[in-house]
Amino acid sequence: MTQVIELKGVAKRYDSAGAPALGPLDLSVAQGEALAVTGPSGSGKSTLLNLVAGLDKPTEGTVTVDGQRIDRLGEHALARFRRERIGMVFQFFNLLDDLTVLDNIQLPGQLNGVPRRTVRDRAAELMEVLGIQQHARAHPGRLSGGERQRVAVARALVNRPALLLADEPTGALDSASGQDVRDLLLDLHRGGQTIVLVTHDPALAQACASRTVHLVDGHVALDSRAEAVR
Repeated sequence: MTQVIELKGVAKRYDSAGAPALGPLDLSVAQGEALAVTGPSGSGKSTLLNLVAGLDKPTEGTVTVDGQRIDRLGEHALARFRRERIGMVFQFFNLLDDLTVLDNIQLPGQLNGVPRRTVRDRAAELMEVLGIQQHARAHPGRLSGGERQRVAVARALVNRPALLLADEPTGALDSASGQDVRDLLLDLHRGGQTIVLVTHDPALAQACASRTVHLVDGHVALDSRAEAVR
């Protein structure tokens, strides 16, 4: 089975004299897997996500994503790699309020030099699938939290990334909007999208993930697989 993520002997220290914030650890994520990363505050969840996203570099060990050793890429190459092969969804959406929904979704494709017609068609396809096509000309500030998170997911998927990273994607939402996002992540997983989801919410992990890794003090305390995806 193809591994989309491979961490080997990875550790991250922010203080050379102190204990590592993460690891050392080995971790692999297979293509099509939906992995939830859980754990208390300070357990290393955000550090792990940042290493996989190429937003930080390990103190030791290797980080391979979609066949590329990203721990040895320079900043320019990393930025290009993220645009092309990683989609990211954040707790607070990170949408540009002065752009329309359509323009927010198209932006990563435009930055990658995708032809205008191609990226527009892809954006239209995603808006229809995610049920937000009626908001194409609206600005994000006029939408509900759940709708804004759907826009953020569409933006993350516009370049057809090998990997979708979601950092507390329901953390800023009310219960109804949170349920919408849970359903959306589950649908994406069923469609074969590889996902790594960081969450404090065990219900979200249980609903969306085929596998859960629980971190404590920077180490894997539990690695369990769901019996079936609901």
